[in-house]
Amino acid sequence: MNWVLWSLLSAIFAAATAILAKIGVAHIDSNLATAIRTTVVVVFAWTIAIALGKHGEIRQVDNQAWLFLTLSGLATGLSWLCYFRALQLGPASRVAPIDKLSVVLVIIFAAIFLKEKISPLAIAGGFMIAAGAVAMVFA
Repeated sequence: MNWVLWSLLSAIFAAATAILAKIGVAHIDSNLATAIRTTVVVVFAWTIAIALGKHGEIRQVDNQAWLFLTLSGLATGLSWLCYFRALQLGPASRVAPIDKLSVVLVIIFAAIFLKEKISPLAIAGGFMIAAGAVAMVFA
């Protein structure tokens, strides 16, 4: 499978995550809900790594990879804590579009930090995503 199909599957699972999480946080603290979800993700991810025989490669991970994966994990944790609290307080149909403004931020950050070339069409798409998110929030 190529990256486009994996990206579409990611979007499908992200949508399911929002709906399932909204139901899940209805009667418990959002931080506890995040901890439960994170535990499931950890067990699931290690199960996949072990099942595919990739766990032995951990010895080959260099310091830079450890640093950036650790920082990414911290950012993920903070994102999830904020997302679950937002879902607990607001409607999923409005929380999710704001959360997806991350797409716009990735475009900006990729240009700044990764020196990726962003096409005019991608910039226009980013503006449309941002406008769509704003429209959905205030609809």
